[in-house]
Amino acid sequence: MEDEEALADAVAYSLRREGLEVGLASDGEQAMERFRAERPALVILDLMLPKLSGLDVCRLIRSESTVPIVILTAKDSEADKVAGLELGADDYVTKPFSMRELVSRIRAQLRRAEMAGPAKASTGGRLTGGPVELDSDHHEASVQGRVISLTPKEFELLELFLARKGRLLTRERLIEEVWGSDYFGDTRTLDVHVKRLRQKVEEDPHHPRHILTVRGLGYKFVD
Repeated sequence: MEDEEALADAVAYSLRREGLEVGLASDGEQAMERFRAERPALVILDLMLPKLSGLDVCRLIRSESTVPIVILTAKDSEADKVAGLELGADDYVTKPFSMRELVSRIRAQLRRAEMAGPAKASTGGRLTGGPVELDSDHHEASVQGRVISLTPKEFELLELFLARKGRLLTRERLIEEVWGSDYFGDTRTLDVHVKRLRQKVEEDPHHPRHILTVRGLGYKFVD
């Protein structure tokens, strides 16, 4: 979904050469119509869409689906990137970009989504830590018995934290396991997802007791 027709066509051409099926939408309203009708495996979303903004589309899609969302935008301010990630986007690519990089990130997101499906769930179980309980088989998490809503990346992060409770997980390790070894982005994406996870898990997200920062290294989960 891209507001610049020439770039949208170039992206579609590159993805089709990779054997992927591609559908285009010229504005936010059409994007939502096509999404609901076609249920794609991944969404590439521009922030500067007419009629309905990219951020609004991102919020609507995330309220209905866990489909991977990659934001594609010319904006380079931290606020725009963080806003998209906080609404549930999985990754962002800032224009100008190379088609090779974009294709690689999309492939990585599709692989992660496939790995998070039934094959992965069948190896799961229940994990606990502090007030948190996670059920991998049913893809459900709760805090003090209250079910919380998590995006796919938030769920994967929490699963890693609980599975390796008390151990340091470096930023590099978290990115490799959740976003894939071929991830091109910076660690800001990870930090935003950890911030969102704290808002859902911690009693006081500004003074976390369970998801702790290990300065200069990464994070760890403690009881």
